[in-house]
Amino acid sequence: MCRVPCAIYTGFPVIQGTLYDLARLADVNNATSGEPAPLPGELAARLRAVVGTLVRSARTVDRLASVPAAVLGLLDTGGPMTTADLAAARGVRHQTMAATVRELTDAGFLAVRPDPDDARRKVLTLTREGKETLDADRRQRVGVLADAMEETLDEEDRRALAHALDLVERISDSIRGGRSFDGEREFSTGSW
Repeated sequence: MCRVPCAIYTGFPVIQGTLYDLARLADVNNATSGEPAPLPGELAARLRAVVGTLVRSARTVDRLASVPAAVLGLLDTGGPMTTADLAAARGVRHQTMAATVRELTDAGFLAVRPDPDDARRKVLTLTREGKETLDADRRQRVGVLADAMEETLDEEDRRALAHALDLVERISDSIRGGRSFDGEREFSTGSW
């Protein structure tokens, strides 16, 4: 039984279609058919939609809802943080993050300790249960994606998908390397 907001598994037919769409984005055979290349804006809109659908579909098997999972993920990859650090990383107000931190702490997924450098501040870390829950969600998501790939994609499609992922990584590296949003996000979820 989940003690924080949870998602419910609804199957993965959407994932199968999304994987096929992503593989088609990099289908080298179709790309050389003589048609003009799509404009970057068109590709960007389609990529955002496809990746968003894929992520949401894969998360339907998660025990944790997306916001608590994102907080646990930040602590897993970034190490101990304060509530203020987490709020800044997610682009939300401190009060919004404090409520999420309280839920995760009450569920036993976070531990709160005094900051060794400033006793007035509290540092948050993952508990063993928080780490195990996060890792279980990640493993389950990978399994769902792998199953959908096996059912949907042939060897040629998997090669096209691998190529598409190389391209997506290049785009991601370019974005991380140069652009960031300074200021307050419009919506409290911090997602787009």
